[in-house]
Amino acid sequence: MNLRTIIDAPHGASAVKRMLQGSIPALAVALFFIFSVDHPKPEWPSYWMIQPLIVMPFAGAMGGLAVYVLDFQRAKGGAQKWLTNIANFIIYVVGLWMGIVLGFHGTLWN
Repeated sequence: MNLRTIIDAPHGASAVKRMLQGSIPALAVALFFIFSVDHPKPEWPSYWMIQPLIVMPFAGAMGGLAVYVLDFQRAKGGAQKWLTNIANFIIYVVGLWMGIVLGFHGTLWN
């Protein structure tokens, strides 16, 4: 079995690997927003940064899981591959957006 067969095989990566690949960029976005706050407002809870650090990587992981689930369609090639890649991108971006809104609810997005 050569490397090309492994790369092109459906579900070449495990669900956990896809979920980690989805959660790491979401965590980076959360950290970007958290570190952009120099002086948090006094009405925010003491540990306001915990919620986005939990919610956003979870949302990214669910986007990665969606990529894993739709991977069998992508493996068919041709137009299916392109449509699945576009669908995966849209699902991930919408999920990340919802994670940002839910993660920073009551603090940055009040």
